[in-house]
Amino acid sequence: MKIRTITTGISLQSLKDIEKIKQAAAFNQQAKAFFEQQGYEVQTTRIATNAWSEYSQGLSTVEIISKIQTLEQIGQNLNISFFNIGYASQPETIAIIPDFNKNTSIIYSSSKIGDRQTGINFENAWESAKAIKRISQETENGYGNFRFCVWANCPPGIPFFPTSYHVGNTSFAVGLELGNLVMQAFTQANNIQLAEKNLQSLLEIELNKIAAIAEKISDKFDIAYGGIDTSLTPSLDKQNSIAVAYEILMNGKFGHQGTLAISGMLTRALKSVSVKICGYSGLMLPVCEDVGLAARANEQTYNITNLLLYSAVCGCGLDTVPIPGDITTEKIAALLIDMATLAIKLDKPLSARLFPIPDKKAGEMTAFNSPYLVDCKIFSVD
Repeated sequence: MKIRTITTGISLQSLKDIEKIKQAAAFNQQAKAFFEQQGYEVQTTRIATNAWSEYSQGLSTVEIISKIQTLEQIGQNLNISFFNIGYASQPETIAIIPDFNKNTSIIYSSSKIGDRQTGINFENAWESAKAIKRISQETENGYGNFRFCVWANCPPGIPFFPTSYHVGNTSFAVGLELGNLVMQAFTQANNIQLAEKNLQSLLEIELNKIAAIAEKISDKFDIAYGGIDTSLTPSLDKQNSIAVAYEILMNGKFGHQGTLAISGMLTRALKSVSVKICGYSGLMLPVCEDVGLAARANEQTYNITNLLLYSAVCGCGLDTVPIPGDITTEKIAALLIDMATLAIKLDKPLSARLFPIPDKKAGEMTAFNSPYLVDCKIFSVD
């Protein structure tokens, strides 16, 4: 089992608050070394802040963009590869995000379009759709949308990007890559009930080991521990593909009958572990981050409507989904509002990371040049 991320959250008072960033970067390296000494591979360390509008008040748009670029330079000098500046929650701040995206390479951000208390913010959804469309047109192959997502009902402290943001005193959380445990549990089962029992048992053992190490790190470095996001994250390794794991139990392919039941079962298991959990702690189905999911997308065994359906019982919403480059802003907004409706109705965190692909239509292949994404056919949006 691999540790996908150690994410440290900090609250900045201004864009000059560099010392906190340095402290967080140093802590991340110490925590990474601590886990590695216990035999775990740590793939990434990350930093997330409070909403960037809170520490850029009084600045013009041009000044904000310049300061965010400076923030990126500081991060790169500290060997930080993943830096999240939190979310925007006003139409005028959401509108600036494409400028951040175009002028940086390690800065991640998001927009908020609703929560349980206030409902859906339709104006924010519309502005977010415009941002997705603009980012797709201003970055190579639309890849800039890898660093931007739109969310509803997501709490602070999620260790996974781009949704991650922070509130309060400095703390850290852990995100894992659990595909190998799922494969192990499923290959030792011939039905969904036994698969769930096997997975719960494996998770209980392995995640308690991780939690114990994280608590020692918290005590040693006097930094609050937010918990483990137990989400089943994707793999570019076919051996640990989410879709391949499903098909061990199914009489068919991912997307066929039974997919919804397995999605619900996985989420139950991931939420049942007796450790401190945080974030999504559910199943993620990011199309372009899993070779099996991408392969089944190519075969059209599932579509965007299916992904929304699975989100009702599982993880994080619509993630890394390629859509036609000429899609209208209205259709993007409709997808975002559907996602937010599920999040609020079911009181769960959901997000959308959509990839309009410039100059390409449904059924054509993406052409990403990224170590994080696998190419697949573009989804139809009717």
